[in-house]
Amino acid sequence: MSLKPLYAKPGHLIRRLQQIAVAIFMEETADFDITPVQYAALIAVREHPDVDVTRLSALIAFDRSTLGNVVERLEAKGWLVRREGQSDRRIKLLRLTTAGRKMLTAVEPAVQRAQQRMLAPIPKREQKRFIARLEQLVELNNVHSRAPMRPLKIVRSTMRLQSHQAYRDG
Repeated sequence: MSLKPLYAKPGHLIRRLQQIAVAIFMEETADFDITPVQYAALIAVREHPDVDVTRLSALIAFDRSTLGNVVERLEAKGWLVRREGQSDRRIKLLRLTTAGRKMLTAVEPAVQRAQQRMLAPIPKREQKRFIARLEQLVELNNVHSRAPMRPLKIVRSTMRLQSHQAYRDG
């Protein structure tokens, strides 16, 4: 019996592509001791200081419970700090440290090399179209994810709403 039907299934191919993408990322960033999820989390926190883990999980489409472990590792590396929210001390707000900012600057060339390597087998003229199709598949199937990505405007409005509620309640 041939495995060709399995090898041609979109799910199988996407899973394999994700494995390959992670392997390339890890090769290029080996000197920095960072994973793709850690990188995504740091970028999101850099762009949205004082985000909490729940909103961070929505921004990078990663499940909340596992992301807590990622945040702990980033904090242990000295790249991220958690502090209590002013209006609700149960909420931990995230910020990059100076070391975290420096690490992101230093790792960026390696991340760019990884992205280029991932796309290198595809002719340059087809790369933008390939990325556009991937974005389309991800966007149209987002609702089926165990950790759907939520648009930034929804995350921001939720943050403002909670801030206003805390102000009213406090």
